[in-house]
Amino acid sequence: MVVYAGQGDPRRSMALLWGGGEPAEARPGPKPGLSVDAIVDAGIALADAEGMAALSMRKVGERLGRTGMALYTYVPSKGELVDLMYDRAMGELPAEYDLGGGWRAALTAWAERTLAFYLRHPWVLQVSQARPVLGPNEFAALESLVRVLRETGLAPGELRAVVALLYDFVRGAAATVAESRQAPSATGVSDEEWWRARAALLEEVAPGFPERYPQVAWLQGVPQPSDPAPKPPNRAAATPAAEGTFLEQKVSGTFAVGLRVLLDGIEATAARR
Repeated sequence: MVVYAGQGDPRRSMALLWGGGEPAEARPGPKPGLSVDAIVDAGIALADAEGMAALSMRKVGERLGRTGMALYTYVPSKGELVDLMYDRAMGELPAEYDLGGGWRAALTAWAERTLAFYLRHPWVLQVSQARPVLGPNEFAALESLVRVLRETGLAPGELRAVVALLYDFVRGAAATVAESRQAPSATGVSDEEWWRARAALLEEVAPGFPERYPQVAWLQGVPQPSDPAPKPPNRAAATPAAEGTFLEQKVSGTFAVGLRVLLDGIEATAARR
């Protein structure tokens, strides 16, 4: 599912995000002790445990020992709650990265920590980037990345494109891992069962696979037609190891390579300038 930020009242949402929307404690209604911070923390805990689809004001209220209606004095609707949860979670990312080892080392640290952040909170990946939250922690995360990238010497227009590229790269890798982790429970079929069934069927329905798709076969390391006993691509025949799904292992093995290629491209572009 995709959730769009900024669906609540604009003025109230921005006030809550930037610290100007907390109601007075003396205000009649909910029991003392309830607060915007407590509601947001409960929402994050719920989304971490059960996913974005499970998020509702009622279920957040249950975690706090309140009714869903009691929350509306503090947070007007689920729309504002999603914005607040997203920005609060973004606050976990480092405010700055050590540039002592150069911008490449700093960007590598940024990518690794950002990937780990998304995997701690996979529901964050469902908040669409088409409409940003525009909260303080979201801007702080962007500020820390731009501070590193400015060390490359690239112009603002180029850096904007690089920022988008880096976020898309990391979010894409994280989404692949998150979805592969969720697939067994969502489908009722384990990764091992899924891959084994389709590997056997591919051999049956697609004989001569390497001859039909020679470039794909070469990419996957399949023996070429001149080699004895050709087999379908390793991807189809593979099954996940004890730790991590097949795609999770694939991302783990390719993330560093892909990041290095991106950083090489940034470096080459900067050198041309």
